[in-house]
Amino acid sequence: MTLIVFITSLLGLMALGMPIAFALIGCGLTMMFYLGFTDPQIVIQNMWDGSNSFPLLAVPFFMLAGEFMNAGGMTRRIINMAMAWIGHFKGGLGYVAVAAAVIMASLSGSAVADTAALAAVLVPMMRKAGYDINRSCGLIACGGIIAPVIPPSIGMILFGVAGGVSITKLFIAGIVPGILMGVAIMLAWRWSVKKDDVRVEPKRTMQERWSETRKALWALTLPIVIIGGLKFGFFTPTEAAVIAAVYSLLVGTLVYREIKPNQIYRLMYRAAETTAVVMFLVAAAGVSAWLITTADIPQQLAELVQPFMDNKMLMMFVLMLIVFVVGTAMDFTPTVLILTPVLMPVVKQAGIDPVYFGVLFIMNNAIGLVTPPVGTVLNVVCSIAKIPMSGAIKGVVPFMVAQTIVMLLLVVFPQIVMWPLAMMTR
Repeated sequence: MTLIVFITSLLGLMALGMPIAFALIGCGLTMMFYLGFTDPQIVIQNMWDGSNSFPLLAVPFFMLAGEFMNAGGMTRRIINMAMAWIGHFKGGLGYVAVAAAVIMASLSGSAVADTAALAAVLVPMMRKAGYDINRSCGLIACGGIIAPVIPPSIGMILFGVAGGVSITKLFIAGIVPGILMGVAIMLAWRWSVKKDDVRVEPKRTMQERWSETRKALWALTLPIVIIGGLKFGFFTPTEAAVIAAVYSLLVGTLVYREIKPNQIYRLMYRAAETTAVVMFLVAAAGVSAWLITTADIPQQLAELVQPFMDNKMLMMFVLMLIVFVVGTAMDFTPTVLILTPVLMPVVKQAGIDPVYFGVLFIMNNAIGLVTPPVGTVLNVVCSIAKIPMSGAIKGVVPFMVAQTIVMLLLVVFPQIVMWPLAMMTR
């Protein structure tokens, strides 16, 4: 019955149009009333405890790094480099979008920021070259959702804190699945664009290619520094976020010189605004998380899925189905914060590796960013390209299906996720 009260109160408050953070607090108060105690101090204390975490300091710094990268010209140079190497193939602008998305994902970890930057540059070019604009927007959106999977990922930081899982291990385990997501949508793009009559970009000389690569070298160095530093234990994920922010600022101001001193305050303010939204959600989720534990909701869920407990693969399919359904109706961050404390005890009870589950959980939530009716990333692309949501939904389907197939393959073959982690953490 407690599980029904939790779900009904949360969905009911959201249906009334209440912001998700306040709905989480309201859901917590409803559960407290149902359990027979009401104490405002418990709400305040758990909001404080939920957000008072050192690893969460990585969130504002990665947000800030993303702002500095976009304003400092790092994003544009990555796109130019990809254009120089693969832009001349048929459908080349689509391959450029995916390659740039994978590289940018290894820099900022924000799906919305990466998608907005890619769409602003590539949508006008693809429209001018005669590409199907709906399909192009679908590709860019699915490229953007690679960001939460490839490190440094803000989503993995939130999951790691909420689930008590090593963020460093999550980062390393997310590399191969993120790359596979990119490969999958490249293959889907190749199949879908082969009959289209589109303009092909001129082939660049080797000198031009290396010139563009040298210009992007400062941007390409950052993911190597972050992953290498995490692997060898030189710094924690939180310290990596600080390094990313400082590095991006120095490159943008001293090397590329596109960030002017009078822009820094505005960029920091924008990062602070985004961080405030995320952290208030984290604080509100702390109330629900405490009450989820107090009401023993994970055990109730475990009893519901008890028939699947003895089969890890079947259990993963069931859990991924639950996450996928929730992800279609709820945004990325609240889904992570709400479902993590509910599902993690079930995952541990079933004997599933928390790191492996975390990677697939984040991948599933990332796919939810392009599924209607919410589809946050899809909405970003639509607003930039000025196309209706219905057109973008039609265009995103083949790429969303391709990434879902990758996720299902990882359920069947978990060693694809865990083997690289074992190799890199020796």
